[in-house]
Amino acid sequence: MEVIEALKDPSSYDEEVEEIELLETHISFVFLTGRYVYKIKKPVNFGFLDFTTLERRRFFCEEELRLNRRLCGDMYLEVVPINRSDGSIKIKGPGKTVEYAVKMRQLPQDAIMSRLLKKGKVTTAHVEEIARLLSEFHKEARTGEGIDEYGSLKQVRANWVENFEQTRGLRGGLLDAKEFDFVENAVLQFMDKNEELFDKRVKEGRVRECHGDCHSGNIFIADDAIYIFDVIEFNKAFSCSDVAAEVSFLAMDLEFNDRADLKKAFVEGYVKLSGDSEILELLPFYICYRAYVRAKVSSFRLDDPNIKEEEKIEAEKLTEDYFKLSLAYAGEL
Repeated sequence: MEVIEALKDPSSYDEEVEEIELLETHISFVFLTGRYVYKIKKPVNFGFLDFTTLERRRFFCEEELRLNRRLCGDMYLEVVPINRSDGSIKIKGPGKTVEYAVKMRQLPQDAIMSRLLKKGKVTTAHVEEIARLLSEFHKEARTGEGIDEYGSLKQVRANWVENFEQTRGLRGGLLDAKEFDFVENAVLQFMDKNEELFDKRVKEGRVRECHGDCHSGNIFIADDAIYIFDVIEFNKAFSCSDVAAEVSFLAMDLEFNDRADLKKAFVEGYVKLSGDSEILELLPFYICYRAYVRAKVSSFRLDDPNIKEEEKIEAEKLTEDYFKLSLAYAGEL
């Protein structure tokens, strides 16, 4: 891709750049320059997202900026055009715009919470501050028409049905058949028994335009501040949910990382600050859900024909471990 090759050259930037590091995900190219980060969306369509046109990529860059500024405004700076003139490609240069990028302030990779957890450097004070940030964020987040339906029981049930169908091939293989059936039955019965609770949550405005991907890999703890970044901007079905589902994601992540103590402090802090004690009734259900989705995503890697043996072993272990956590919480339903 011409733009990607051009941005490997320091002269393509509107700042002085000495070193460039390129990171790649399945939907983005991310350039780290030392001071700033430039994130470009790939022209892909996976069904749940569509970045295939320049106009769509511009729109979703602007959405990413808008949504992320709610939680870390001084990290997300602007959407910049990437222009071509006389065969030369430059950020904010002359000529025709051929691509857009989200420009962010670069923070040290060692400050990502997932890495700090492994080093034992995340404290109770940190998770209590995260609870404060999330509770304030949720109070101000959008709710109502166009958002409520994504946290409705109808949508939650559809999500679970999809999860089970997409993993049924693992039943009796990587996942024990009786345990698979236990999780499925427990989840379906919980939803059947708690229809009024789900409806009540929607009516009380507990379904919000949330972060959508709030786990330790998307949190920086740096400069005496906490940045909860990388909000899902490309699909409301992923970002809009009951706030209980959002709290459950980080709670699950902390427990998966063997920090049940931090999980307890985080949840207690959120409940105290938000006044939403009702989430405790839904926490096991949504932790079960978040762990199951992680198991499912890990299992998808096994379908890659080019997967290496060590990567396959890792993916199988993650799938089994996340499923075990989901199973444990299904037992609490």
